[in-house]
Amino acid sequence: MTVIASCVNLKGGVGKTALAVNLAAISGDIYQKKTLLIDVDPQTNATFSCVTVDKWEEWASSRGTIADILGLRNHASAEGSARQLQDIISPNVFTNVDLIPSHLDLFTVDLDLGGRTRRESILKRELQGIIGDYDLIICDCPPNLTLPTQNALSLSSHYIVPVSLDYLSALGIALLIPRIERFGQEIESSLTNAGIVISRVGRPARHRVETESDIREEFGDLVLEQSLKERSAVSEAGSVQTPVHKHTDREAREEFLEVAEELLTRMQII
Repeated sequence: MTVIASCVNLKGGVGKTALAVNLAAISGDIYQKKTLLIDVDPQTNATFSCVTVDKWEEWASSRGTIADILGLRNHASAEGSARQLQDIISPNVFTNVDLIPSHLDLFTVDLDLGGRTRRESILKRELQGIIGDYDLIICDCPPNLTLPTQNALSLSSHYIVPVSLDYLSALGIALLIPRIERFGQEIESSLTNAGIVISRVGRPARHRVETESDIREEFGDLVLEQSLKERSAVSEAGSVQTPVHKHTDREAREEFLEVAEELLTRMQII
């Protein structure tokens, strides 16, 4: 069965996009799993980590984005013809990785879809015919629980929580997990926490050590052993649409490979 995982956190700047993009890239390239990356964040950072801005602009205009799938543009092209889901999916942005790109239109999605019924499950209904084509689907979500995130969670079997070692980010975990569990109950769907990933770890500092200790004590085995340090290689790789595991920074490569291996193992992909 296809495993579908959303990367979620209520706080931005925790390395969520880097984790989603590179987990997808490693799944496809290293483990040869057919993978789909869905960018449901209106900031489109995951999209721009895979394709250039120029290519995205051309693709959004001629082929469509997640906004078309959610009905914000009524699947209509400039010629007025219906856009097909397969046309919107950008193939092989990385080895064995396809992409559904995001769009700025998602910033107003809650207002635009206010009158739709079952609006939190539109994405699940629209993708039903292609889910079985993939071993793994990864959704990169915005830092909130608005409709884009709700649609990703409705589609998902698992969720992943990246967290940085600051007070607000750590506090957010305790707020996020019960909310996701309650949302799963409301939509009658079982969502499994695949793991908490400590990410964007800065220079050694007492408060970071204490925060990590508190997180590991409170959440136990949910927290992955390997963490991801704050490294320029991560942003450099994203800026040239290259996965971190192909960057020259050996330590960055090894960290992402270890995190990906543990997550894929937990989700029984490998």
